[in-house]
Amino acid sequence: MTIEAEHDRLVELRKEINFHNYRYHVLDDPIISDVEYDRLLLELRKIEAEHPDWISPDSPSQRAGAAPSEKFNKLAHPHPILSLANAFTTDEIKAWIDRISKLDSRVLNSDFVVEPKIDGLTVVLHYEDGLFVRGATRGDGEIGEDITANLRTIRSLPLRIPISEDGPKPPHKLVVRGEAFMYLKDFHELNQRLSEAGERTYQNPRNTAAGSCRQLDPALTASRPLSLLMYDIVEADGTVPRTQWELLRYLKALGFPVSDQVELCHELNQVLAACERRAETRDSLTFEVDGAVIKLNDLDLAASLGFVGKDPRGAMAFKFPAREVTTKLLDIGVNVGRTGVLTPYAIMEPVEIGGVIVKQATLHNFDFIAEKDIRIGDRILLKRAGDVIPYVIGPILDARNGNEKPYVPPAICPACQEPVEHLEGEVAWYCVNSACPAQLVRNLEHFVSRTAMDIAGCGIKIVEQLISTGLIKDAADLYAIKREELLKLDGFGAKKADNLLASIEASKNQPLNRLITAIGIHGVGEVMAMDLSKKYTDLDALSSARINELLTIEGVGPNIAQAIVDWFVLEANRELIRKFKSLGVWPKKESNLNTTAALQTLQGLTFVVTGTLPTLSREGAKEYIQKYGGKVTESVSQKTSYLVLGENPGSKLDKAREFNIPILDEAGLRKLTGENS
Repeated sequence: MTIEAEHDRLVELRKEINFHNYRYHVLDDPIISDVEYDRLLLELRKIEAEHPDWISPDSPSQRAGAAPSEKFNKLAHPHPILSLANAFTTDEIKAWIDRISKLDSRVLNSDFVVEPKIDGLTVVLHYEDGLFVRGATRGDGEIGEDITANLRTIRSLPLRIPISEDGPKPPHKLVVRGEAFMYLKDFHELNQRLSEAGERTYQNPRNTAAGSCRQLDPALTASRPLSLLMYDIVEADGTVPRTQWELLRYLKALGFPVSDQVELCHELNQVLAACERRAETRDSLTFEVDGAVIKLNDLDLAASLGFVGKDPRGAMAFKFPAREVTTKLLDIGVNVGRTGVLTPYAIMEPVEIGGVIVKQATLHNFDFIAEKDIRIGDRILLKRAGDVIPYVIGPILDARNGNEKPYVPPAICPACQEPVEHLEGEVAWYCVNSACPAQLVRNLEHFVSRTAMDIAGCGIKIVEQLISTGLIKDAADLYAIKREELLKLDGFGAKKADNLLASIEASKNQPLNRLITAIGIHGVGEVMAMDLSKKYTDLDALSSARINELLTIEGVGPNIAQAIVDWFVLEANRELIRKFKSLGVWPKKESNLNTTAALQTLQGLTFVVTGTLPTLSREGAKEYIQKYGGKVTESVSQKTSYLVLGENPGSKLDKAREFNIPILDEAGLRKLTGENS
């Protein structure tokens, strides 16, 4: 880079940083994350370090914050309220301690205090004769905004100190520094209330706390769940502790809220361990932190070290990997899950978050995109906590330039190009094509399961093998597999191949309700499949059903009726049905369900089965009850007619007793059908 280009970059950086300072400190509405801001400031300082003659008094590197807002009265601080230099690695902490120990060797034998770096708004409180008289924001470090009326509404702020009669007597004048913030629980509850009231919700606790403190109407501040934690004495005209550890205890004794997440460390390794431990456990805290603050315990020693620019040498901020960053949304992609659900994801300009570079993040669902008005080309706020997959919080509306494009959900599945389904009132969008490549494994796994066609020996690994080798492309292909084809596969000998083919052949005798369950219509489970099999002769008859006709069946609502009709409308699914028929997989109502009066002894009764029965498996008991016209459900309710009880029952027994539901054992069930008469 030429000297001219470097100077131009310096000017550009100063302009950009000043703009972001204004957004952060004055408007409480930043459009970039802390880590991105730190990166800009670091670049500026690097250029200025290489060209000291370019440093000017108005450079952002020489300021602690931003100029106070014109909407508030100004309040001068008795001493500068400064920010701290940042370290991002333990090596940088070691380098800092090495630097200051060369200035004063006492550092090598000094204790350190490690405190949480609370992500909130710095506030300065003034007390006279123990009475709170005024308070301010940090502002530019020299002059802050007078927000006394707003601060009085924060319940954790003591209006008079000491808070108890036996507390220490405070100096005549005392100025303390701390952080205004919101506990995570309070922030989420506030957003919930605002959402229920149809009002705008907030993206993070820090901006919400800062904006709440800087309201022109104190009543609005009073309605927000703000809290305080204090950690420093700016000025006192009397005797106060001269170690940070004792100072925190002193503030607490006066009645100020003080964090309990504070550690006294006697040597460097303890400091490093404390910082690393805090980074690992940050998610367990009840408030947001973006780092740890390391302070020399000896406050006189810290003061004697002086400053570098505007940063005190006696303290350092150890910044954690960012969990919130901003980046540009380049596009929105769509994944098709194994259940057919379409899930949108963000395709972004690469950005570092949580110590890793990410290019994609989840967008939850299509309703979320619409509710947040997320547009392609937006600058978006991204979050990653712990090992959780990064997700988009929302767009930065003030960063829009008019070139952003609204997003329209897909009308066809990106995996198979078939139409997708979105039922009214449901969040999910579905691909209902049974042969969709993205969900074929899951569909086949369901098709062969015990509750469906019950093809023994065809587990998930066999299903994956049959699909990956191209032997099957849909469920009907199972019935066309040849013995010689199986024998070519890894792990298949003659016996294994014969057993699988025998299971497949036997499954052709499954009743109609099993096949309806197996094809996987959205919302149609085993109970619904049984009800449909009683009304319709075969799959051809069911495929011709109309919505009004389906709605006459108990338990079928508008969405399930629509899902049934939509499944059979899809040509790929109709082709699957034709293949079943041609391959002899065609159960019919008459051939599988004896509907004579003699076998309808349980008609109109609803059963729940729990525990292990003597001779019937859980599936066997269900089919036995259905054979005699009864219905089986999974949970006990007041509509349950009987609980069929085996050994080692679960909580269903307690629920049945609560509702006074009659209880039967297996013998009692058989007697009820007349089988034991």
